[in-house]
Amino acid sequence: MQRAAIILAAGISKRMNTKLAKVLHEVCGRPMLDYVIDAVRGAGVEKIYAVVGFGADTVKQRYAGSNDIEWIIQPEQKGTAHAVMCCRELMKDFTGQTLVLCGDGPLICAETLKTLIDKHNAEHASATLATAVLDDPTGYGRIVRDAYGNIQAICEHNNCTPEQLKIREVNPSYYLFDNTVLFDFASKVRLDKAKGEYYLTDVLAMIIESGHKVIAITALRPEEAISVNSREQLSDAGKIMQRRIQKNLMENGVTIVDPPNTWIDARARIGQDTVIEPFTCIYGEVVIGSNCRIGPFGYLRDGANIGDNVVLEANIEHRVKE
Repeated sequence: MQRAAIILAAGISKRMNTKLAKVLHEVCGRPMLDYVIDAVRGAGVEKIYAVVGFGADTVKQRYAGSNDIEWIIQPEQKGTAHAVMCCRELMKDFTGQTLVLCGDGPLICAETLKTLIDKHNAEHASATLATAVLDDPTGYGRIVRDAYGNIQAICEHNNCTPEQLKIREVNPSYYLFDNTVLFDFASKVRLDKAKGEYYLTDVLAMIIESGHKVIAITALRPEEAISVNSREQLSDAGKIMQRRIQKNLMENGVTIVDPPNTWIDARARIGQDTVIEPFTCIYGEVVIGSNCRIGPFGYLRDGANIGDNVVLEANIEHRVKE
């Protein structure tokens, strides 16, 4: 089965107060869009359609040379269903499966997308969405199920009844569709006159009402549901990603003496039995060999290449040689 992905990356984040495209804001040294693209590729997707708008030229330039990405311009940001419809002409002959994800969700994992795909195939569904259960679901659309556990609707937070507001299962907007079904129904979505947008959740509602099989699986860890719409949320995502980076390094033989007081770029490579002392910052594409000791209060710049058995003592700033 062939698979494509539509990544929605056109939005303007007024809350971030920025001139930079939101998806290019960095999480642990890499644009948040990088992580979404990596997850999609890791799930076996062969073609990516990235919908861009605000800062489109800058985003496209950042990924120049990525041959599996097709760039789609959304000239006006009229909602998620409208963004998907911008891909219709290029995808009209595609009969496989299409993931639809948001480019501002950097904490999604390839394994989660694989679970979504596997469940979609096993259930022979027309549409499948991955959900999360949150302690505080405020602001998220709630997953409304019937007595048998079948999804009946996605109710946006502001439209929920008092009873629905108690639902903790939410929709973080990770979808898999049969492509033909997706565009058949996306073309029928009506404008939400109050907000002036076309919503992808309305596509799902119509697919459910038509009798097609739609399933919702609780596949996301709560942290994967986080989308970045403010500088505070960007910081929160960075803290979670930093824990992932350090956990992976420690599992591969690196000692990090004081993880909360250490910062390591996602692009850094560190060898076995190296010790990272507290208050160390490793920024950029840094390579550190095996059996080294870095810090405390060490700072390594982008491009630093440290061999094996090296000790960089306190307050040493390693400069890249010209």
